[in-house]
Amino acid sequence: MLRKDREITDPAEILAVLRRCDTVRLGLRGEEYPYVVPVSFGLAEEDGRPVLYFHGARAGLKTALLKARPEVCVEADRLLRYERTAHGITARCESVIGFGRAVPVEGAEKLAGLRAINEHCGFPDYPVESCASLAGTAVYKIALVSLTGKRNALAP
Repeated sequence: MLRKDREITDPAEILAVLRRCDTVRLGLRGEEYPYVVPVSFGLAEEDGRPVLYFHGARAGLKTALLKARPEVCVEADRLLRYERTAHGITARCESVIGFGRAVPVEGAEKLAGLRAINEHCGFPDYPVESCASLAGTAVYKIALVSLTGKRNALAP
């Protein structure tokens, strides 16, 4: 990271930033170009490491790309505000970037992943088992192998 003064090094604080984000952008390797798609997500922990869950249709470009190349990059950010400074205009923001492998999950883990997504989206009590589109929904897990954070803090 070029601006070490903006790096977030505490893993707990990086996860706190991620929890404050409402969307993750999923970076996939396409045939000719990279493909980036925003997804709703849920955050969990497995063996002491952060895990992201996201969902989507069982068919389509995202699904095809994940099947061919499951290695992904995830990015999430929060713009706090733009601010004029002595050097120009800056964005006060915080962000995280991570890498991992997206794998489809089924059964109890699929339901747990959907619960994590619903909880993050503000609906922790939504009954995922009775969802009409459950059979047609794919749920993926990304065990994050690296996660970094950056913050351009608000001026005091």
